[in-house]
Amino acid sequence: MMIRLLCALLLALLANVACAAEPAVVTIEQAQTVRSSGWDATQPPAAGWVPVKLMDEWNSRWPGYSGVVWYRIRWNQMDGSAPVGLLLDYTCMAAEVRLNGSVIDRDYSLVEPLSRKWHVPRYYLVQAPLLRQGQNELLVRVSGMSAYQPGFGTVSVGDPATLQASFNEAVFIRRDLQILDFAIGIVMASLFGLFWLLRRQDTTYGWYAISGLFGGLYGSNYIADSTWPFPTTNMWQSFIAACFVAMVVAHAIFLLRYCDRRWPRIERALLLIATLALVLVPIIPDWMGPQRNTYLLPAIVFVYAANLAFIAYALRHRRSDYLVLAACVSVPLVMSFHDLAVYLCWMKASTYLGALLSPLTVLGMGFVLAYRFANTMKRVEGFNAELTHEVHAATSQLGETLNQQHALELAHSRAGERLQLVRDLHDGFGGTLVGTIAELKQAPEDMAKSRIVDILSEMRDDLRLVIDSTAREHADLAELIVPLRHRASRLLEAADIEDHWSIQGLEGVDIGSVRSLDLLRLLQEALTNVFKHSRARRVDVTLEISGSNLRLQVRDDGVGMASADPEPRASREGGAGMASMRLRAQRLKATFDVNRREDGTVVNLLMPLMA
Repeated sequence: MMIRLLCALLLALLANVACAAEPAVVTIEQAQTVRSSGWDATQPPAAGWVPVKLMDEWNSRWPGYSGVVWYRIRWNQMDGSAPVGLLLDYTCMAAEVRLNGSVIDRDYSLVEPLSRKWHVPRYYLVQAPLLRQGQNELLVRVSGMSAYQPGFGTVSVGDPATLQASFNEAVFIRRDLQILDFAIGIVMASLFGLFWLLRRQDTTYGWYAISGLFGGLYGSNYIADSTWPFPTTNMWQSFIAACFVAMVVAHAIFLLRYCDRRWPRIERALLLIATLALVLVPIIPDWMGPQRNTYLLPAIVFVYAANLAFIAYALRHRRSDYLVLAACVSVPLVMSFHDLAVYLCWMKASTYLGALLSPLTVLGMGFVLAYRFANTMKRVEGFNAELTHEVHAATSQLGETLNQQHALELAHSRAGERLQLVRDLHDGFGGTLVGTIAELKQAPEDMAKSRIVDILSEMRDDLRLVIDSTAREHADLAELIVPLRHRASRLLEAADIEDHWSIQGLEGVDIGSVRSLDLLRLLQEALTNVFKHSRARRVDVTLEISGSNLRLQVRDDGVGMASADPEPRASREGGAGMASMRLRAQRLKATFDVNRREDGTVVNLLMPLMA
């Protein structure tokens, strides 16, 4: 592919300077031309023909003329029986070709919107009876517009094989390479556009994609054979010119982004110019098309300046990817001088050479962007590795901290449980022991023995209550109530007090050993008050689940607040026993109240199941 590109470049350069026709081929550079009376004229005028040298651009002869021009070429054919090749180098913009009065080629549209076959030569293999021995006449009707370099190129007649090869070479340079350039540009723009969509913060890829997109649209001018989807040639050309401006703007911002530079005001101004050019395409196409040099030439100067500035920047910083990108923009920069000279009619030629090395340039820029992407990914991978290491270290440290915290919490829990057990023993077992010692010191000797037995029984019951509630880590509340109920029933029975228990929904309820002990001690204290102070005949105990709460009620029919008892229950129950019950209710986060009435006393407790 490279060898073919270089050969095509060499042939094109030689063809644009000077090329002697091969012995078997005659290149005709003299013709006659005449303007037609209108766009729809089917025959040339009989008079007014003037001689011209091919290649001819009729703006130099008829400035500002848009319409139909006829070209007449005559040559002598020695042998009319052998096939002959006929090669027309350039016809701008659309044409009809007649040989000896017969139409051998005609473009689809010779009036607006004009067909666009200006970018490729025309080749025909002609033989008798179209070809005559002696003088032959080639008549070409060219439809063109003054703003778009209308004219007619040289005609070559001779050996079919030689002309066929020249035709193929010209088609390869003018059309096939343009198609290849268009395809590569669009593919690269799409690829890096996807990179940008996946990585929005790296706008370098986005601006390259936008530049490539508008570059592809601009390049379609060399491969499109009609003005679709635009209705006129002027609108098509204004669109192509606006795409060039947008491409230049995007390319300049791409170079800035690649150098990690941001000039917001200049960028906004450039984007405004590009947007304005695109917006004005359908509004004033008849000015933007013919007068496109008004804004294209400044855009060309600007892109030259931007590329030269980047080349200088790359040479100053000497970074490898900068130098590669500078080489990529230098190649089309040099080649563009030829194409600019052809465009401005400083040089007569029918071939634009920008597409010859453009694929290599696009691939080179793609390589640079891929190199940048690879470096970015390396930095990301390095960051990920470092982040993984840091996360691992932080995880290990967090694990050690959590283990230490768990050990501390476990130690605190055990200390709390031990403290709670000490408090329970102190409040219950210890209090009973101290009170008993004091009572026995003051009691007569004949009462001491029986009182000691009673006190030891109370101490045993209190110790069992502590053991039952703390011995098992998990136990149903219903199972913990059973031994307390049994001992309380025996105690109340000895005092001739009937006890009635209503226990509902406690199966499977576990509120924890600490809370269970507080609840059982509160219930024990309430029943002890009934036994010691109420003089009741009946007590009703209710334990049930109400929603997310546990309800406890102890109701007796003993003396109430109206009793004439010299030591009222209010004072007694308002002492240490009542304070202990309130403290336990507070620890249980429960609502606690004692309702004293003339027909008895009601103790109510409503505690949440969850602490």
